[in-house]
Amino acid sequence: MYVPPHFAEERPDALRRLIEHNPLGALVANGPNGLDANHVPFEFDAASGERGTLRAHVARANPVWQEARDADEVLVIFRAAGAYISPNWYPSKHELHKQVPTWNYQVVHVHGRIRIRDDEKYVRGVVARLTRTHEGRTNAAGAWRMADAPADYIDAMLKLIVGIEVEITRIVGKSKLSQNKEERDRLGAAEALAQRGEQTLADAMRRP
Repeated sequence: MYVPPHFAEERPDALRRLIEHNPLGALVANGPNGLDANHVPFEFDAASGERGTLRAHVARANPVWQEARDADEVLVIFRAAGAYISPNWYPSKHELHKQVPTWNYQVVHVHGRIRIRDDEKYVRGVVARLTRTHEGRTNAAGAWRMADAPADYIDAMLKLIVGIEVEITRIVGKSKLSQNKEERDRLGAAEALAQRGEQTLADAMRRP
């Protein structure tokens, strides 16, 4: 990924926050039929391994877990908010007319080595933690739990999925938030985005 220095995101806390708030990653692997991308919700364990570990599960019917070999290099892409930026939102444009459109966004590329975890205990733990995390964010008062379903039903569903683990070797983050613009232009674009309901990206641009 091309990352100009002024757009590089290297703060560990910011990278972790971007992954945790945007957990649906694109898992890119190079299998026997070439590049393959699967969109999978991940959990990020920053304390596991030298740079952290990603954990998830895929459908047993998905060939990725059979085509990938343990220790194969993979890429997982996490994309946060993004939006078109009009030159009209920059105050300087109306004075000098020297601005062009662009697209602002935040993204994290996680490089690592994959490991297939086809065991019930591992898969059950991943499902339980992902469920607890996301149910807590969406419906804390009446969060769904695995125990809400019959045990034999959960056991049968778990047999239909396979665990995967990615040992992180490198993380590359990019926050393109108009840092290369005058402050008034950056804030002007942020205000325009906020007025259009793009609050997450607007807030990020206000504190790049």
